[in-house]
Amino acid sequence: MRKPAKERILETAYGLFARGGVRAVGIDEIIAHSGVAKATFYRCFPSKDALVLAYMDRWYQVRHDAIEDAITHAHAPEDALLAAFNVLDDWFSRGAAEVNTFLHVVIEFGPEHPLGQAAMAHLANIRGRLAALAEGAGLEDPVGFAWSFHILTKGAMVASIEGDQRAALRARALARALIDLHRPDTPGRPQSQQEEDDEVKVLRKHGRG
Repeated sequence: MRKPAKERILETAYGLFARGGVRAVGIDEIIAHSGVAKATFYRCFPSKDALVLAYMDRWYQVRHDAIEDAITHAHAPEDALLAAFNVLDDWFSRGAAEVNTFLHVVIEFGPEHPLGQAAMAHLANIRGRLAALAEGAGLEDPVGFAWSFHILTKGAMVASIEGDQRAALRARALARALIDLHRPDTPGRPQSQQEEDDEVKVLRKHGRG
């Protein structure tokens, strides 16, 4: 049974955006590859931006569901935090280029564009989930931990684009060290966000920031 036109368009856009980026792929190309009429396309998606928003929602949901499933099967709170890297490693090993395209949207459109804002909203949701997991694991400064953890996942995505087939595993090892640094009883653990902000103010006051 043939899939509905809206689903065919979205699946086609998914692959084309992954290979060429959002800006480089035009509506006519998507229409040609999905095999729908132009009128059908615009009935499903009034504009390209509407299609990109639907694409980002799908991107987020697919990754959210896979990671939540991995978290459900984790045996300890720390394993739950590391679950994202296991999922990324699986995607990278299968050549899942679309894993990285969400970052492309942020880079291509920037924080002022509605698409860039939508992408960052999804990323903020992910950080919120990470912070909740960090708090559940008893880590210090869960919000700061989530930001640092996100740097590792984004870095793994960029490294995979460069051809590093072990990017997710390398980032996972660094994440273990990050978890250790945020344990309450770890000497020299990272400063809280407020402490970091206070230090930045002092440095700027003395012309060093």
